[in-house]
Amino acid sequence: MPKAVSLFTGCGGSDAGLHACGFDVVMANDVMSYARDVYLANLPETDYVVGDVKGIESFPKADLLAGCYPCQGFSVGGVRDPDRGINYLYREFDRALRQIRPKAFIVENVSGMRRANNQHLAVNQLTRFRMAGYKVSWAVLDAREYGVAQERSRMFFVGIRSDLGIEYEFPAPTHALPGNAASGLPGCPTIKDRIGGMPEWPEGEFDAQPFHWYYLSRDRWRGWDQVSRTIVANSRHTPLHPISPKLERLGPDEWRFVSDAPARRLSYREAAALQGFDADMTFPDTGGTRLRYRVVGNAVPPPLFQAVASAIPDIW
Repeated sequence: MPKAVSLFTGCGGSDAGLHACGFDVVMANDVMSYARDVYLANLPETDYVVGDVKGIESFPKADLLAGCYPCQGFSVGGVRDPDRGINYLYREFDRALRQIRPKAFIVENVSGMRRANNQHLAVNQLTRFRMAGYKVSWAVLDAREYGVAQERSRMFFVGIRSDLGIEYEFPAPTHALPGNAASGLPGCPTIKDRIGGMPEWPEGEFDAQPFHWYYLSRDRWRGWDQVSRTIVANSRHTPLHPISPKLERLGPDEWRFVSDAPARRLSYREAAALQGFDADMTFPDTGGTRLRYRVVGNAVPPPLFQAVASAIPDIW
């Protein structure tokens, strides 16, 4: 069984994908204690180190290094400040890469890194990884094309150690985008496929705060036979559940419900299912509702990470 080290792990979206590929994750790391609690409740065999990665002096040997470092400075829904210190945590990933010297690595981040004011950071990462001795490929993947019932695009860097003489090729899509039946692939799963059998009003599992003006500045509704809007980390901004009334546009950045029927946001458990986590995912009582939304929204969809990891040739 090949071994992996996981950094900036969160609650384990990347590592759930790695486990599905047959990897033994020997170490995981994140600064968030509740992310560790959720991770170990579902993947208990991993040595999970809570704390700033800068404080980790040595890393265990591994065949693969995985990292999903924070993306707030690049995210469409974030501050979008390319000069924030959090944007430079890839340097710590590079430090671990040079120390471990794994056969391959996978990095996941938001697609916003391609924007003009962020490109220098993407180029710097590619340069560092190549100078560390890796042949690096990159691509922006649409999670819907890999079986995730959600609008979510992510950038990946995948590197294979140069001395192995192999170049990585990203996996071909396994599912058709909505409206692309001519591709011959099975259709992307819908909201109904993922959460259709779950309770309609799960008490205590959804954010019941009022729908403020910012929430109603865009269309947050999707129907049962559609894919979900992007699952976010902020519970107040979570998309609407399909049982809610539709929204109609009044003007620029202004929407309203078409009726007074009851409406609610997706629950954190539904959000996890739409991310591609197992339906029986465990959420320990050590964190409240907002923390549960946060760790789910920050995660990479496990099926997407699994697809990327599965495409690495058999070099183990």
